[in-house]
Amino acid sequence: MLLPIVYLVLRALEADPALLAELVWRSRNLQLLLNTLALTFGVLAVATVLAFPLAWLVARTDIAGARLITILGVLPLAVPGYVMAYALIGLGGNYGLMHQVFGIVMPRPQGLWGAVAALSLYTFPYLFLNLRAALSGMDRSLEETARSLGHGPWAVLSRVTVPHLVPALLAGWLVIGLYTLGDFGAVALMRYEVFSYAIYTQYAAAFDRIYAAWLSLMLIALTLCFVLAEPLLFGRRRYARVGTGTSRPMPPVRLGRYRWLAYAFVAAVFLASIGLPVTILAYWLTLTWPPAGLDQVGVVFMRSALASAPAALAAAVVALPIAYLSVRYPSLLSRLIERAAYLGYAIPPLTLALAFVFFSLRSAPWLYQTLTLLIIAYVISFLALALGPIRAALLQARPSLEEAARSLGYSSFQAFVWIVLPLVRRGALTGMILVFVIAMKELPITFLLAPTGYTTLAVTVFSRTSEAMLAEAAPFAAAIVLFSSLFVGVLLAYEGKR
Repeated sequence: MLLPIVYLVLRALEADPALLAELVWRSRNLQLLLNTLALTFGVLAVATVLAFPLAWLVARTDIAGARLITILGVLPLAVPGYVMAYALIGLGGNYGLMHQVFGIVMPRPQGLWGAVAALSLYTFPYLFLNLRAALSGMDRSLEETARSLGHGPWAVLSRVTVPHLVPALLAGWLVIGLYTLGDFGAVALMRYEVFSYAIYTQYAAAFDRIYAAWLSLMLIALTLCFVLAEPLLFGRRRYARVGTGTSRPMPPVRLGRYRWLAYAFVAAVFLASIGLPVTILAYWLTLTWPPAGLDQVGVVFMRSALASAPAALAAAVVALPIAYLSVRYPSLLSRLIERAAYLGYAIPPLTLALAFVFFSLRSAPWLYQTLTLLIIAYVISFLALALGPIRAALLQARPSLEEAARSLGYSSFQAFVWIVLPLVRRGALTGMILVFVIAMKELPITFLLAPTGYTTLAVTVFSRTSEAMLAEAAPFAAAIVLFSSLFVGVLLAYEGKR
């Protein structure tokens, strides 16, 4: 797990000692840091503005159609950041939707705010789901006590409700922050230079790959700061109930005359996050019929699946013993192994891919630009996605069943095969589906590690959009959105039956 990162460090240390200080303290590094922080906190701010009111309306008010709003609140996850960037780019310009249909000349969004818009509209569901669950589970006695002490609605919100949402906020912010730090597609299409974009341009130009290694280490350090900030901000505060009895759910707030304002907000959010990309895709698909490249979608889809399916299976196979050790035989070693499995998911994808490039070129040149290396990188990057559902399934399985099997003469291996595997098959299947779908949409790892000429849906959309071939990119972007939407629908249906 750590081997590629070790090689990244070794590659960075190949720098001339006389130039080492200049590499680290180069003025460009400070600008990249400021740009990256501006993007990350901008996305966090916009995502919060979108997610918090939406979660409050669904969880705490009498708004009609709360179930439908929840479903629509998850659907933006089907539109990756680079596809959202494609949609925003396709809105403006001389050949964009606004000019061609409405005659309105609108510049194409670029830079910081274009990247913030694309990433916020994709990532806000992560925060929405966390806040919705937290608001739904809050005990009504907390706010009732505050009101009995004379606090008004805004005081209750700021002094009681929001402080009790801190765990949900931090968890959502961490996921969004890590994704934003590691994003490459949206920032590259928006031409906004952050660490990930600079790493790629430095590597692709083959001008100074040692500097690319140093930029990668800086991005890893920044990522670790975000990961470590979450427990520090959380502190040792307690959020569990300390009173007796069961918690009472909050009665719904009546919206009254503000109902239509609430519906207007919901409509605006979903028009921007779902309606915009779907409309732009439909426009570019129908601009020329049949769309250019439509006959290639099936082939490119199969290429994407050819790498994603083995990675999903391998991730489940690797995650199963790790989860079993951590649940059934907890120890310092098993905890370290489990934490190491999450490391790959925390490392920015482009940095992980670059580490694999250095590793393969230096120690395994026969692996460089092969499908095998791409699958290995997928497994390491997305292992945590398979580990979570399997571990949850194991925690629900009673150890007494395995003990009973062993008492009947089964060996530990036989008990594992005949007792444990059937109990965790649903969790394993869920983990495999998660890895498969995320790998199908993965851009930076595929872009750097795929064999020469091996195009996937994500790479095709990015390459054609970056060359302003929006009509040619539309069929492949539509395939990603359609496939991801089906996956989100299956998950929602599954959750509804639980």
